[in-house]
Amino acid sequence: MTRSPVRPVSLQDLRRIAETLAAVRGRTVGDATMRSDRRQLRIDMADGQLLVVGVDTDESGRPQLEVDVVHPPAEHGNQLEVRFESA
Repeated sequence: MTRSPVRPVSLQDLRRIAETLAAVRGRTVGDATMRSDRRQLRIDMADGQLLVVGVDTDESGRPQLEVDVVHPPAEHGNQLEVRFESA
């Protein structure tokens, strides 16, 4: 089996990934799902946050690791209800 050459990861990318992973440190994992093409791993945290780890291509077509934390929408306590009446 031939492996493609490994491209060095920039320090900025490593810092961004480390900060993202630190945001979910110590949290409980509720579920994990891998896409069938293995390009994305979705980790559902027990507190409603999602950790999404994926591989995308950069401008030159090389694979690039992406890591994001998606926070659940904030609950709005008091919402203003506006009704429009038609004439």
